[in-house]
Amino acid sequence: MIYLDHAATTPLAPQVREAMLPYLAEWFGNASSLYALGRKSRLAIENARELAAAFFGCQPREIVFTGGGSESDNLALRGVMHAYRDRGDHLITTLIEHHAVLHTAQALERDGFRVTYLRPDRFGRIDAEQVREAITDRTVLISVMYANNEIGTVQPVAEIGRLARERGILFHTDAVQAVGYLPTRVRELPCDLLSLSAHKIYGPKGVGLLYVRQGVRLEPQITGGDQEGGRRSGTENVAGIVGLGAALELVYQDLQAGEPERIRRLRDRLIAGVLARVPEAELTGHPTERLPNHASFRFPHIEGEPLLLNLDMHGICASSGSACATGAIEPSHVLLAIGYTPAEAHGALRLTLGRDNTEAEIDRVIEVLPPIVASLVRLRCPPVAEPPAAIPRSDRAESRTPDPIG
Repeated sequence: MIYLDHAATTPLAPQVREAMLPYLAEWFGNASSLYALGRKSRLAIENARELAAAFFGCQPREIVFTGGGSESDNLALRGVMHAYRDRGDHLITTLIEHHAVLHTAQALERDGFRVTYLRPDRFGRIDAEQVREAITDRTVLISVMYANNEIGTVQPVAEIGRLARERGILFHTDAVQAVGYLPTRVRELPCDLLSLSAHKIYGPKGVGLLYVRQGVRLEPQITGGDQEGGRRSGTENVAGIVGLGAALELVYQDLQAGEPERIRRLRDRLIAGVLARVPEAELTGHPTERLPNHASFRFPHIEGEPLLLNLDMHGICASSGSACATGAIEPSHVLLAIGYTPAEAHGALRLTLGRDNTEAEIDRVIEVLPPIVASLVRLRCPPVAEPPAAIPRSDRAESRTPDPIG
């Protein structure tokens, strides 16, 4: 199997699994309990919190553990907008955010808040000047993702963060795809809130974190206890939190060893090979300001789903820009936002690399993909048949231009 869908999820690293196992078995105590078994769990959580704080360059008390990236995004947007309602009611975000942000923004609109959705350019990039022009005296929060999950485009978050800081506005970035590949020291970005999901960095599913700068008010969205400093109630997922801490340690080691640059070279090999060998293939997203592990394409005249199934039959795991919702295939909202038509947006392919991928695997994909695309194009666009003989005038059905509607 060749796994090229690391933007969707990553395999659990063996070192992470080993770190978690004791807390799934003998060290099962509730971290709120006072006896030794509970104190063992509490110590493990706080150790993971310190690891996360060291990774992001912040204080341990600024780390809030959550149930994953989607919850972190929800907590950031809902928590801030409701906590600062006395100051303003305006949120700025973009049309290409993850649905965890977009759907939350839409829910906030139903609650009476105002939202501005910025449209990116053809490469999926937001200009800081767009953000500046959207700011009003009622703007409370700006939320712009660090890097897009579908097309890999990296946003100028440092510039946007400095702008927000100058105007006294809070800035949140969804960094789920960026951690492990791009700089994420929160003081240097700068940002006030940052979301992370463990399963995108070789950690377990069902756990994430939200960095919340000290002094930022946050209205909790899950109530019922005093866990996480009262910001996120619920008995802690001790094993998951331990796994998140262990995953961040491994990510730090990868960064020190130059792993992102190795993956970048593989990505460039993949992009060059696909564009050279697949007629009409188009790279989506920014050609240079993109994630080191991210290659995304659009192929005219085909659908993404048959392409994925054919790749799967060759042992290649990939993703499409389309999503299956309520039984119907819907085009990617990201591709629509950057100017593609619904028909054009259906022929998308996303290939995202990870630490275990090799040159041989990349070369195999470059070998397999072109004939698959060619066969799907032939199925979708059969040769044009000879036109039929002209029909005698007397046998033709009467035709007329329909009356315009309205």
